[in-house]
Amino acid sequence: MFEKLQVIYLAGGCFWGVEAYISRLKGVNQTEVGYANGRDLAPTYEKVCTGKTGHAECVKVTFNPQIISLTEILEEFFKIINPYSLNRQGADVGTQYRTGIYWQDPSQRSTIVKFLNEKQKQAEKKIVVEAHEIGNFFPAEDYHQKYLEKNPQGYCHVDLSLIDDKEFNHLSPEEYKITQLSMTELPHSGKYDDFFEEGIYVDVVNGEVLFTSKDKFKSNCGWPSFSASASDDAIVKHRDFSFGMVRTEVRSRKANSHLGHEFNDGPNESKRYCINSAALRFISKKDLKKEGYEEYISLFD
Repeated sequence: MFEKLQVIYLAGGCFWGVEAYISRLKGVNQTEVGYANGRDLAPTYEKVCTGKTGHAECVKVTFNPQIISLTEILEEFFKIINPYSLNRQGADVGTQYRTGIYWQDPSQRSTIVKFLNEKQKQAEKKIVVEAHEIGNFFPAEDYHQKYLEKNPQGYCHVDLSLIDDKEFNHLSPEEYKITQLSMTELPHSGKYDDFFEEGIYVDVVNGEVLFTSKDKFKSNCGWPSFSASASDDAIVKHRDFSFGMVRTEVRSRKANSHLGHEFNDGPNESKRYCINSAALRFISKKDLKKEGYEEYISLFD
Protein backbone atom coordinates (compact mmCIF):
# COMPACT_ATOMS: atom_id res chain seq x y z
CA MET A 1 0.00 0.00 0.00
CA PHE A 2 1.32 3.41 -0.98
CA GLU A 3 1.14 6.32 1.45
CA LYS A 4 0.11 9.75 0.16
CA LEU A 5 3.02 12.15 -0.13
CA GLN A 6 2.96 15.88 -0.84
CA VAL A 7 5.28 18.16 -2.82
CA ILE A 8 6.28 21.78 -2.22
CA TYR A 9 8.86 23.91 -4.06
CA LEU A 10 11.18 26.20 -2.10
CA ALA A 11 13.50 28.88 -3.52
CA GLY A 12 15.96 30.28 -1.00
CA GLY A 13 19.08 31.42 -2.79
CA CYS A 14 21.76 28.93 -3.82
CA PHE A 15 19.96 25.60 -3.96
CA TRP A 16 22.91 23.60 -2.63
CA GLY A 17 22.44 24.72 0.96
CA VAL A 18 18.64 24.79 0.90
CA GLU A 19 18.58 21.21 -0.37
CA ALA A 20 21.14 20.04 2.18
CA TYR A 21 19.15 21.55 5.06
CA ILE A 22 15.62 20.58 4.02
CA SER A 23 16.65 17.02 3.11
CA ARG A 24 17.68 16.46 6.75
CA LEU A 25 14.21 17.14 8.14
CA LYS A 26 12.48 14.03 9.44
CA GLY A 27 9.52 13.31 7.19
CA VAL A 28 11.14 14.67 4.04
CA ASN A 29 11.47 11.72 1.69
CA GLN A 30 13.12 13.23 -1.38
CA THR A 31 14.69 16.48 -2.52
CA GLU A 32 15.70 17.56 -6.02
CA VAL A 33 17.27 20.84 -7.07
CA GLY A 34 16.28 22.60 -10.26
CA TYR A 35 15.17 25.75 -12.03
CA ALA A 36 11.65 27.10 -11.51
CA ASN A 37 9.25 29.55 -13.14
CA GLY A 38 11.44 30.77 -15.99
CA ARG A 39 10.94 31.47 -19.68
CA ASP A 40 13.61 29.19 -21.15
CA LEU A 41 12.29 25.65 -21.70
CA ALA A 42 15.78 24.16 -21.72
CA PRO A 43 17.55 25.89 -18.85
CA THR A 44 21.12 25.10 -17.84
CA TYR A 45 23.13 26.34 -14.90
CA GLU A 46 25.14 28.60 -17.18
CA LYS A 47 22.01 30.13 -18.71
CA VAL A 48 20.27 30.63 -15.38
CA CYS A 49 23.37 32.30 -13.88
CA THR A 50 23.04 35.11 -16.44
CA GLY A 51 19.83 36.14 -14.75
CA LYS A 52 18.13 36.42 -18.13
CA THR A 53 15.99 33.25 -18.14
CA GLY A 54 13.67 34.26 -15.30
CA HIS A 55 14.29 31.05 -13.36
CA ALA A 56 14.82 30.77 -9.63
CA GLU A 57 17.15 28.17 -8.15
CA CYS A 58 14.67 25.92 -6.39
CA VAL A 59 14.30 22.70 -4.40
CA LYS A 60 11.48 20.24 -5.04
CA VAL A 61 10.57 18.75 -1.67
CA THR A 62 8.60 15.52 -1.35
CA PHE A 63 7.38 14.91 2.18
CA ASN A 64 5.13 12.72 4.30
CA PRO A 65 2.48 14.97 5.92
CA GLN A 66 1.82 12.34 8.57
CA ILE A 67 5.35 12.95 9.88
CA ILE A 68 6.01 16.61 9.07
CA SER A 69 3.41 19.23 8.16
CA LEU A 70 3.74 21.87 5.46
CA THR A 71 3.73 24.57 8.15
CA GLU A 72 6.61 22.84 9.95
CA ILE A 73 8.60 22.75 6.71
CA LEU A 74 7.94 26.45 6.13
CA GLU A 75 9.08 27.27 9.67
CA GLU A 76 12.35 25.47 8.98
CA PHE A 77 12.66 27.23 5.62
CA PHE A 78 12.36 30.63 7.31
CA LYS A 79 15.24 29.72 9.63
CA ILE A 80 17.65 29.61 6.69
CA ILE A 81 16.56 32.54 4.52
CA ASN A 82 16.43 36.30 4.86
CA PRO A 83 12.78 36.91 3.91
CA TYR A 84 13.31 40.68 3.58
CA SER A 85 16.10 40.49 1.01
CA LEU A 86 15.03 40.90 -2.63
CA ASN A 87 16.98 38.86 -5.18
CA ARG A 88 19.79 38.16 -2.76
CA GLN A 89 20.69 35.48 -0.21
CA GLY A 90 24.08 35.41 1.42
CA ALA A 91 26.76 36.40 -1.09
CA ASP A 92 24.59 35.44 -4.07
CA VAL A 93 22.90 38.29 -5.95
CA GLY A 94 20.48 38.09 -8.88
CA THR A 95 16.87 37.24 -9.70
CA GLN A 96 17.81 33.54 -9.77
CA TYR A 97 18.46 33.80 -6.03
CA ARG A 98 15.04 35.24 -5.11
CA THR A 99 13.01 33.55 -2.39
CA GLY A 100 9.75 31.80 -3.07
CA ILE A 101 7.24 29.17 -2.00
CA TYR A 102 5.47 27.48 -4.91
CA TRP A 103 2.68 24.95 -4.65
CA GLN A 104 1.40 22.38 -7.15
CA ASP A 105 -1.58 21.29 -5.03
CA PRO A 106 -4.15 24.13 -4.77
CA SER A 107 -5.14 22.91 -1.31
CA GLN A 108 -1.73 24.09 -0.02
CA ARG A 109 -2.40 27.72 -0.94
CA SER A 110 -4.36 28.63 2.19
CA THR A 111 -1.70 27.15 4.48
CA ILE A 112 1.05 29.12 2.75
CA VAL A 113 -0.89 32.40 2.68
CA LYS A 114 -1.80 32.05 6.35
CA PHE A 115 1.82 31.29 7.25
CA LEU A 116 3.17 34.34 5.39
CA ASN A 117 0.48 36.62 6.81
CA GLU A 118 1.37 35.54 10.34
CA LYS A 119 5.06 36.14 9.67
CA GLN A 120 4.32 39.58 8.24
CA LYS A 121 2.33 40.54 11.34
CA GLN A 122 5.37 39.76 13.44
CA ALA A 123 7.81 41.58 11.14
CA GLU A 124 8.87 45.22 11.04
CA LYS A 125 9.96 45.05 7.41
CA LYS A 126 8.20 43.87 4.28
CA ILE A 127 8.54 40.15 3.49
CA VAL A 128 9.46 39.69 -0.17
CA VAL A 129 9.04 35.92 -0.45
CA GLU A 130 7.07 35.00 -3.57
CA ALA A 131 4.07 32.70 -3.12
CA HIS A 132 2.17 31.27 -6.06
CA GLU A 133 1.49 28.09 -7.99
CA ILE A 134 4.53 26.50 -9.60
CA GLY A 135 4.79 27.49 -13.26
CA ASN A 136 7.48 25.04 -14.32
CA PHE A 137 10.37 23.13 -12.82
CA PHE A 138 13.37 21.69 -14.64
CA PRO A 139 15.74 19.38 -12.71
CA ALA A 140 19.28 20.73 -12.53
CA GLU A 141 22.33 18.89 -13.84
CA ASP A 142 23.38 15.73 -11.97
CA TYR A 143 26.43 17.35 -10.39
CA HIS A 144 24.17 19.79 -8.54
CA GLN A 145 22.06 17.04 -6.94
CA LYS A 146 23.13 16.42 -3.31
CA TYR A 147 26.05 18.73 -4.06
CA LEU A 148 27.13 19.33 -0.46
CA GLU A 149 27.02 15.61 0.30
CA LYS A 150 29.50 15.06 -2.53
CA ASN A 151 31.46 18.26 -1.80
CA PRO A 152 31.27 18.89 1.96
CA GLN A 153 33.65 21.87 1.72
CA GLY A 154 31.53 23.54 -0.96
CA TYR A 155 30.11 27.04 -0.53
CA CYS A 156 26.93 27.23 1.50
CA HIS A 157 25.11 30.31 2.81
CA VAL A 158 22.93 28.09 5.01
CA ASP A 159 23.92 27.22 8.57
CA LEU A 160 23.46 23.46 8.55
CA SER A 161 24.19 23.29 12.28
CA LEU A 162 20.66 24.61 12.88
CA ILE A 163 19.36 21.10 12.20
CA ASP A 164 18.85 19.09 15.39
CA ASP A 165 20.20 15.63 14.56
CA LYS A 166 20.51 14.36 18.14
CA GLU A 167 18.31 11.33 17.50
CA PHE A 168 20.75 10.25 14.78
CA ASN A 169 23.97 10.71 16.74
CA HIS A 170 24.43 6.95 17.04
CA LEU A 171 24.54 6.49 13.27
CA SER A 172 27.72 6.28 11.22
CA PRO A 173 28.07 8.81 8.36
CA GLU A 174 27.09 6.12 5.86
CA GLU A 175 24.07 5.00 7.90
CA TYR A 176 22.91 8.60 8.15
CA LYS A 177 23.32 9.33 4.43
CA ILE A 178 21.38 6.21 3.45
CA THR A 179 18.53 6.29 5.98
CA GLN A 180 18.06 10.07 6.14
CA LEU A 181 19.27 11.35 2.75
CA SER A 182 18.03 8.41 0.64
CA MET A 183 21.42 7.57 -0.78
CA THR A 184 22.54 4.09 -1.89
CA GLU A 185 25.58 2.07 -0.89
CA LEU A 186 27.82 0.62 -3.60
CA PRO A 187 26.79 -2.86 -4.84
CA HIS A 188 28.46 -5.80 -3.07
CA SER A 189 29.86 -3.43 -0.43
CA GLY A 190 27.32 -4.00 2.34
CA LYS A 191 28.03 -6.29 5.27
CA TYR A 192 24.78 -8.23 4.79
CA ASP A 193 25.01 -8.72 1.02
CA ASP A 194 26.31 -12.30 1.24
CA PHE A 195 25.24 -13.06 4.80
CA PHE A 196 22.72 -15.75 5.80
CA GLU A 197 22.91 -16.34 9.55
CA GLU A 198 19.60 -16.98 11.35
CA GLY A 199 18.13 -13.91 12.99
CA ILE A 200 16.24 -10.68 12.44
CA TYR A 201 17.05 -7.36 10.77
CA VAL A 202 15.97 -4.17 12.53
CA ASP A 203 16.00 -0.50 11.55
CA VAL A 204 19.42 0.90 12.45
CA VAL A 205 17.71 4.13 13.58
CA ASN A 206 15.17 2.90 16.13
CA GLY A 207 15.32 -0.91 16.27
CA GLU A 208 11.93 -1.70 14.73
CA VAL A 209 11.87 -5.19 13.22
CA LEU A 210 11.84 -5.03 9.41
CA PHE A 211 12.95 -8.40 7.99
CA THR A 212 13.99 -11.88 9.09
CA SER A 213 16.51 -14.35 7.75
CA LYS A 214 13.60 -16.68 6.89
CA ASP A 215 12.80 -14.45 3.90
CA LYS A 216 16.36 -13.55 2.86
CA PHE A 217 17.65 -15.07 -0.36
CA LYS A 218 20.67 -14.89 -2.63
CA SER A 219 19.83 -12.65 -5.58
CA ASN A 220 23.31 -11.64 -6.81
CA CYS A 221 22.04 -8.08 -7.26
CA GLY A 222 24.68 -6.62 -4.96
CA TRP A 223 22.40 -5.79 -2.02
CA PRO A 224 20.62 -7.88 0.64
CA SER A 225 17.35 -9.22 -0.78
CA PHE A 226 14.19 -10.30 1.03
CA SER A 227 11.01 -11.82 -0.39
CA ALA A 228 8.81 -10.38 2.39
CA SER A 229 8.90 -7.99 5.32
CA ALA A 230 8.67 -9.13 8.93
CA SER A 231 5.07 -7.90 9.17
CA ASP A 232 2.50 -6.08 7.06
CA ASP A 233 3.00 -2.80 8.91
CA ALA A 234 6.81 -2.86 9.14
CA ILE A 235 7.41 -0.95 5.91
CA VAL A 236 5.71 1.63 3.70
CA LYS A 237 6.10 2.16 -0.03
CA HIS A 238 6.24 5.29 -2.14
CA ARG A 239 6.60 6.06 -5.82
CA ASP A 240 10.16 7.23 -6.48
CA PHE A 241 10.76 9.35 -9.58
CA SER A 242 14.40 10.21 -8.86
CA PHE A 243 17.16 9.84 -11.46
CA GLY A 244 14.64 9.77 -14.30
CA MET A 245 13.23 6.39 -13.23
CA VAL A 246 9.92 5.19 -11.82
CA ARG A 247 10.54 2.86 -8.88
CA THR A 248 8.92 1.81 -5.63
CA GLU A 249 10.84 3.10 -2.64
CA VAL A 250 10.74 1.15 0.64
CA ARG A 251 10.89 2.97 3.97
CA SER A 252 10.41 1.91 7.57
CA ARG A 253 7.03 2.93 8.95
CA LYS A 254 7.95 4.28 12.38
CA ALA A 255 11.32 5.95 11.77
CA ASN A 256 10.68 6.81 8.10
CA SER A 257 14.16 5.52 7.23
CA HIS A 258 15.01 5.03 3.57
CA LEU A 259 15.73 1.30 3.18
CA GLY A 260 15.88 0.55 -0.54
CA HIS A 261 13.47 -0.40 -3.34
CA GLU A 262 10.92 -3.06 -4.23
CA PHE A 263 11.05 -5.10 -7.43
CA ASN A 264 8.86 -7.86 -8.84
CA ASP A 265 11.54 -10.46 -9.62
CA GLY A 266 11.79 -12.39 -6.37
CA PRO A 267 11.67 -16.21 -6.04
CA ASN A 268 8.40 -17.88 -7.13
CA GLU A 269 7.05 -14.58 -8.46
CA SER A 270 7.38 -12.92 -5.06
CA LYS A 271 8.54 -9.40 -4.34
CA ARG A 272 12.23 -8.63 -4.03
CA TYR A 273 13.04 -6.04 -1.41
CA CYS A 274 16.47 -4.73 -2.35
CA ILE A 275 17.77 -3.19 0.87
CA ASN A 276 20.89 -1.27 1.89
CA SER A 277 22.93 -3.07 4.54
CA ALA A 278 23.68 0.24 6.26
CA ALA A 279 19.96 0.73 6.96
CA LEU A 280 19.87 -2.50 8.97
CA ARG A 281 21.21 -3.96 12.18
CA PHE A 282 21.29 -7.76 12.42
CA ILE A 283 20.42 -9.58 15.64
CA SER A 284 21.31 -13.25 15.64
CA LYS A 285 18.99 -15.97 16.90
CA LYS A 286 21.15 -16.57 19.98
CA ASP A 287 20.98 -12.89 20.99
CA LEU A 288 17.24 -12.31 20.55
CA LYS A 289 16.38 -12.65 24.23
CA LYS A 290 19.31 -10.53 25.36
CA GLU A 291 18.40 -7.77 22.89
CA GLY A 292 14.72 -7.73 23.89
CA TYR A 293 13.26 -9.54 20.87
CA GLU A 294 12.35 -12.78 22.67
CA GLU A 295 9.01 -13.12 20.82
CA TYR A 296 10.90 -13.85 17.60
CA ILE A 297 12.75 -16.90 18.93
CA SER A 298 9.90 -19.22 17.93
CA LEU A 299 10.44 -18.29 14.27
CA PHE A 300 13.61 -20.36 14.25
CA ASP A 301 12.50 -23.42 16.29
